[in-house]
Amino acid sequence: MRRSVCSAVIALAFGAAFSAGTAQARDQIRIVGSSTLYPLTAKVAEHYGKTTRKPAPVVESTGSGGGFKLFCGGIGEEFPDIVDASRPITGSERAVCAANSVRNISEIRIGYDGIVLIGSREAPSMKLSPRQLYLALARTVPVQGASVPNPYQKWSDIDADLPDLPIRVYGPPPTSGTRDLLGQLLMDRGCKTFADIAAMESTEPDSFRLLCRTMREDGAYIEAGENDRLLISKLEKDPTSYAVMGFNNLERNSNSLQGIPIAGIMPEYETILDGSYPGSRPLFLYIKDDHRQLVPELSAFVASYVSDGIIGEEGLLVNNGLVPLPESERAEALAEAQKFIAQ
Repeated sequence: MRRSVCSAVIALAFGAAFSAGTAQARDQIRIVGSSTLYPLTAKVAEHYGKTTRKPAPVVESTGSGGGFKLFCGGIGEEFPDIVDASRPITGSERAVCAANSVRNISEIRIGYDGIVLIGSREAPSMKLSPRQLYLALARTVPVQGASVPNPYQKWSDIDADLPDLPIRVYGPPPTSGTRDLLGQLLMDRGCKTFADIAAMESTEPDSFRLLCRTMREDGAYIEAGENDRLLISKLEKDPTSYAVMGFNNLERNSNSLQGIPIAGIMPEYETILDGSYPGSRPLFLYIKDDHRQLVPELSAFVASYVSDGIIGEEGLLVNNGLVPLPESERAEALAEAQKFIAQ
């Protein structure tokens, strides 16, 4: 049943691309967004070019926030067609899109990933609670009832059972969806173990977010840009450091990297899919509907991306770290893709 639906989606897409004929203004799809999704979408783009003999889409790693900024800039061949996103689009981003006439957007969930603290295989292993992670990375932390600049220089300063090593964590910049969800999924959770701060979430939400999600700037947390391959090489060269990255980076490099458990739960395929790992997150494609005629290959590419061969249980991306959608969500993704193609 699922394969027949996929086949129908793909057939419809190629028909739509063909009917657009010579109306195209651009023959190459442009994709921006998440550094986590970048290597996965780059593989899909390469596969699409090889199997269709059409120009492979251009994929840029800009971070989810940077991708939405470009995507929402307007309609026309100079603007991207798709955003890879490791978080949902925000209300303010939708408002910017609408102000620039980008009002028709398709959202397709393609799978799951996790926000993971990673070290090299040579790094000391440790088990962290969300509270300990917050105390290691936040710019200000509670000490004797007052919020003070983070005084913890070593992991062992936080807890004697943690490694006696300087806190040095490479992480994503503010433009990254990984950074956004690091704050929402992990830092907030650790922050709320302090009752006074937890009470602020409902009464003073802006102050709560500022306290919980503002990262250190004293060298313990190091913004490392959107180049995940460069970040992995830093870990391999320095086994006393760690990095906040997407789970698929761990999955693709399991021979040289290790994941650090959070709240007693290892970042693994099963724990991300069932949501028990606290850093579990969905991954999305956002597609500009008004570019269907501008870029005729867009429909066929979307159909290819959501096919069993790409995001199914034995698909190309699952072999590269994507955690596939459960059956019910898979059907929803196919329905969204078909709706986009049939417009």
